[in-house]
Amino acid sequence: MSYVKTLLNGVLLATAGAGVMTAQADKNEERLTVERIYADPALTGPEPSSVKLSPDGRRVTFLKGKEEEQERLDLWEYNLADQQSRMLVDSADLMPGEEKLSDEEKARRERMRLFAKGIINYYWGDDGETLLFPLGGDIFVHDLTKPADEATKQLTQTATYETDVKLSPDGKSVSFIREQDIFIVDTESGEERQLTFDGEGTIKNGMAEFVAQEEMGRLTGYWWSPNSKKLAYLKVDESPVNVEKRYEINAEDFTVFEQRYPSTGTNNVTIKLGVLDLTSGKTTWVDIGEEKDIYIPRVKWLSDSKRVSFQWQSRDQKTLKLMFADAETGKSHEVLTETAETWINLTKDLHFLKRHNAFVWTSERSGFRHIYLYDLKGELINQLTAGDWVVNKVYGVDEESGLIYFDANKDSPLQQHLYSVPMNGSGDIEKVTTKAGVHDVSFAKNMQLFVDYFSSVEQPPQVSLRQANGKLVTWLEENKLDAEHPYYPYYQSASKPEFGKIKADDGQEMYYRLYKPTNMEAGKTYPVIVDVYGGPHAQRVQNVWGARNTYWHHMMADRGFVIFSLDNRGSWNRGKAFEDPIYRKLGDVEVQDQVKGVDFLKSLPYVDSERIGMFGWSYGGYMTIMSMFKKPDVFKAGVSVAPVTDWYLYDTHYTERYLAHPEDNKDGYEQSNVFPYLEGLEGDLMIIHGMADDNVLFTNSTKLFKALQDANKPFDMMNYPGSKHSIWGQKTRTHVFNTITDYFEEHLK
Repeated sequence: MSYVKTLLNGVLLATAGAGVMTAQADKNEERLTVERIYADPALTGPEPSSVKLSPDGRRVTFLKGKEEEQERLDLWEYNLADQQSRMLVDSADLMPGEEKLSDEEKARRERMRLFAKGIINYYWGDDGETLLFPLGGDIFVHDLTKPADEATKQLTQTATYETDVKLSPDGKSVSFIREQDIFIVDTESGEERQLTFDGEGTIKNGMAEFVAQEEMGRLTGYWWSPNSKKLAYLKVDESPVNVEKRYEINAEDFTVFEQRYPSTGTNNVTIKLGVLDLTSGKTTWVDIGEEKDIYIPRVKWLSDSKRVSFQWQSRDQKTLKLMFADAETGKSHEVLTETAETWINLTKDLHFLKRHNAFVWTSERSGFRHIYLYDLKGELINQLTAGDWVVNKVYGVDEESGLIYFDANKDSPLQQHLYSVPMNGSGDIEKVTTKAGVHDVSFAKNMQLFVDYFSSVEQPPQVSLRQANGKLVTWLEENKLDAEHPYYPYYQSASKPEFGKIKADDGQEMYYRLYKPTNMEAGKTYPVIVDVYGGPHAQRVQNVWGARNTYWHHMMADRGFVIFSLDNRGSWNRGKAFEDPIYRKLGDVEVQDQVKGVDFLKSLPYVDSERIGMFGWSYGGYMTIMSMFKKPDVFKAGVSVAPVTDWYLYDTHYTERYLAHPEDNKDGYEQSNVFPYLEGLEGDLMIIHGMADDNVLFTNSTKLFKALQDANKPFDMMNYPGSKHSIWGQKTRTHVFNTITDYFEEHLK
């Protein structure tokens, strides 16, 4: 239900896509279909992913999908010396068959919305000559100094699955999780060593608990010290968490999982933070305070390797403390505290300086996230940014030049750019990137070079290497939308989006994106599909190339539909005043705002106000149902995919963040569920769900099926055996979107 869960739906595979059509048919004969959207080569064009700069700055490495199989990723490099790209490791050579994932790895990848295979991640050693990557549950190292046929060495070869692989900062050891314990292996000798020994049953060492993975963006539970001599790790005890039976229904059988699932209002895991000394093997436990019903969403070492920081979050998520702990004694103290009347959004914006006794921190205390510089005692040195705009991410600090680099929407909520600001507080904010659209960057360790991922509504994703001042070094993938591009035949006639804004009831501005039907006829009116997400931590309306969802928008506009999206109050990247109206009651102001959007649509002469439908996935699926139930006079048809219907069925960290604890807000929960409003259903509603969904459980839909049947309300359904929340797979996704397309063709045309 996080932003990551919805926005990355489809995008991660688009980044894996590669290849170019060698022959293009006449554009007048090309008409986009769902089959083509999900076929190879990817319409987005070639786009490397996981681009990283080597520590010595001589190479740029990346993952790229095979032209004939876009989901299978190989490891490539661009060598700055000879300006050539070449494959370093062919994943099919090391693992010719299909990879068999452990249940734990399947769950991790689902929560990452990562659906590629082959080499899905890799790590650089500090020497600039060693690369580490996991594959097929084992660990491999690649030595760039050796001949190609001798360069790759397998470090582990076991029947069990190694997960969460990391390279020590000095490059001499590789750490991993095996069967709920932490291990390391020497990269040179291959000698293996077990570090923890009690991981079994409900005890997990170095592993992230369910809500940390699903809702906090923390997929790990252990961290190397900068000097490679210690490991900080979390010991998780799941025994307090209720055991829920989760059914994964496949085509020919089903599996019953007894999963420790912390549904809202119930017990979470208990958690301990330890520091393990690799020389002695001894663990020192950190004092995390008397209160045990808490979260530890972040852990990070200070630069001196003598202290480790952790962020302490209260169960109600209204208090966030930054704590420092002595690695030798475990004694901790509070450095700073953030509080809020609603909730505090987590970030990863904590950067410890190496040359100064200070750290960079971001806070929303002003109503908008901005950058602050503190000393190590927690005393404020400078507030470095301010204004009615949002700092989205701090990339790092160049201490030599005294500049902090960050991503923000300072120019417009529709754009994201890279900026720099002096950390001494004496200079102006400088804009580094210039092309209008959305930039997401990755810096080298020395902060002298960065990789710029850029796209706009007119430009598919491009990847370039640039100097810190923004000057182009080289294109890694220019991805020109020219006659050779896979999408060129369709783009020429595709409807181009229009952006605008309307006001919510409280006067705040909401941005929309609108696609008009292609080949519009004067005097004719057209049906509308409102494509909605509407939930927190999501922004749908930006000047960005939208990958596969956008192709479907283009296709539906070509079929005579108006496609409309609106970021209602409660959504992301607009400041806390824009987010907070949803607190303690979901599906209320969001529906009001979407109706405001429909009021705007009805003012357009080419819109048929009697033929307005809605489509959404996850929170958007919930929004579709709430809108159909609450506003039957507005929405004639809807398709809801993987919807939450009963917030009591969802997890603690997400649900209580917005609705508080059920004991404190019973009315809010009841009014946020869909069931009180189902008598209002009058239009045509289809509900789609994966029958193995471990995020929004299939029970959400089956419970609604029964309630609608008992109320004698007709509806349609399409369920997918074996599919999880993303309902992924080329054939499956093709069927999903053909089903959605046909439903709107039948009920709105």
